[in-house]
Amino acid sequence: MDAHSPTRSALTIAGSDSGGGAGIQADLKTFAAHRVHGLSVIAALTAQHTRGVTAVNVPPMDFLRAQLDACFDDFDIAAVKLGMLANAEVIEVVAATLESRQPAFVVLDPVMVSTSGAKLLEDSALHAMRTRLLPLASVITPNLPEAELLLGRRIVDRAEMRAAAIDLRALGANAVFLKGGHLQDDGDVTDLYAAAESVSEIAHPRLQLEAHGTGCTLASAIAANLCRGLALKDACFAASDYVHVALQRGYRPGRSDIVILDHFGAAPTS
Repeated sequence: MDAHSPTRSALTIAGSDSGGGAGIQADLKTFAAHRVHGLSVIAALTAQHTRGVTAVNVPPMDFLRAQLDACFDDFDIAAVKLGMLANAEVIEVVAATLESRQPAFVVLDPVMVSTSGAKLLEDSALHAMRTRLLPLASVITPNLPEAELLLGRRIVDRAEMRAAAIDLRALGANAVFLKGGHLQDDGDVTDLYAAAESVSEIAHPRLQLEAHGTGCTLASAIAANLCRGLALKDACFAASDYVHVALQRGYRPGRSDIVILDHFGAAPTS
């Protein structure tokens, strides 16, 4: 095998974005940019573009299981990234597979609402996500609206954000990487990493743009970095840096002002 060929595999279990900016498509581009072999299990099909989601279709559970088995039976999967899991039945199938297969790392992006406001998680699935997936996660990567849903309370300032990161970890995940882009203030965008009893932060200048696929890209970049051997905190901080550069280099391929990330222009150099 060529020395530059990827040898470790990362698996994304998520929804497909027909517009190519988020979901499975963003995950696979991120894996490739990090020189990691990307596998995919499609947990939902979406009709989607930069302006929103127009339809969602969830595959039969037997087919979902078949995809999962096909990946785990043949590949050395170093990390799993979880994205859009639309209902409790999907979550149960995925959780049971993770418990059986026991991958080294699980990165959970608790996708609930799209950037455009479309609801991507059924109400009955929220309890299943809290009880079945969070305890299996090496790290969860919620944005502030998702953290509010998981905790059942508002988060309005940086002090409440710090408390939320600690409380989210108490729900069962090994670590929390809480994204601060939705915080309504004039400061830098600050993300918080909470593990054990400590909370660390990483900040970037706020970019004046509206983007699509940032959460998917961040979580898949963390998974890719774990495949490349980075420690969990380092994997999260490197992924945050990667997303910031990908946003700076982003472009607008659709008929809206929404920016799609430049996954390859932000690729790590080593």
